[in-house]
Amino acid sequence: MLLLVAATAACGAADPVATASPGDPLPGLATNEIARFRAGQALFNKVFSPEEGLGPLFNGDQCSACHTTPAAGGTGEQLLVRVSRSLPDGTCDPLLEEGGENVRVMATPLLQMHGIERQPVPAGATDLVNFTVPFLFGLGLVEAIPEEEILSRADPNDRDGDGISGRPGRDAHGRLARFGRKAEHATLRDFVENAAHLEMGLTTPTRPHEGGIGREPFPPGTDPAPDPELNETAVALLTDFIRFLAPIAPRDGETPEDRRLISRGAVVFREIGCAQCHVPTMRTGPSSIAALDRKPVALYSDLLLHDMGPELANVCSPGASRTELRTEPLMGLGRRSVYLHDGRARDLPTAIRFHGGEAAPARERFQALGELDQYALIRFLQSL
Repeated sequence: MLLLVAATAACGAADPVATASPGDPLPGLATNEIARFRAGQALFNKVFSPEEGLGPLFNGDQCSACHTTPAAGGTGEQLLVRVSRSLPDGTCDPLLEEGGENVRVMATPLLQMHGIERQPVPAGATDLVNFTVPFLFGLGLVEAIPEEEILSRADPNDRDGDGISGRPGRDAHGRLARFGRKAEHATLRDFVENAAHLEMGLTTPTRPHEGGIGREPFPPGTDPAPDPELNETAVALLTDFIRFLAPIAPRDGETPEDRRLISRGAVVFREIGCAQCHVPTMRTGPSSIAALDRKPVALYSDLLLHDMGPELANVCSPGASRTELRTEPLMGLGRRSVYLHDGRARDLPTAIRFHGGEAAPARERFQALGELDQYALIRFLQSL
């Protein structure tokens, strides 16, 4: 495809792994891996009841309640609510012990009997943000990118003077974190267990404690299911479903003129500096899974944290300030209908204009483009 050639020619790589049908497994999976993908897919689509561990506080009763468009593993209309507290000395408290990492908006009938219908926003919160639902397509390939490839692009002190000072996110154990809008999770399993716990209230082998309502435990009798509510097998299958989801292939233009526009837009994307953070292609490392072994990934992200300026400030996390966000991968961007971490932008030019901080020079170069080059860039982004 013309677009893929334009994006990868400089790297001397083959076309990145992708599928034209959202929700399909990676090409080249072995028979047993396809079987695990299908078993994990069934769990991903399963509706959980309170008797099976749902809640007592939750946001959805199945994984695909949120990750539904354009297929299971995609995005959705739901918004994740997060809060934090900005302190007078300029530091930030993520309010983890009070539920700040996810304010859940629904309660099971047993909890409602105690007059609790949702998790309250912590009283001390000063920052509140809605995060949109991320795509899960291609995340197995993202996990397989070697750490050294990600770290090679980090420049936290901007030693090269280009104004870009991306730094790696770290989880609570100090591991390189590549998943999550604030770069909080090191592995897909961490990502899965965190989502199961915070979105559905499902305990797992490494997160066996239910938690409570802020700092208070749940009332007795409101959580009838024994812990862990997802066993090791279920967690592994859910993780493999996401690991084996293929990225969505970019779409060619409908006419020769449209394809020329897309090709020109790919060039403009690099010329104005977007590719400094939205790195078009990375490559996975050696893997015992052939479908993940040394494959090019059209990720359009460096997976690093960048300061995006005050207009995109949101909440802090243990490893990121309020203005820092991990570079959003653009693969699959053309299947989205709202943009930016909170969905505030309804079109791509508006999303670009909100870019500040380290992205401000690229934004200004976009605004200085002629009308045709602006259109070509937007058409390129819509094709991803």
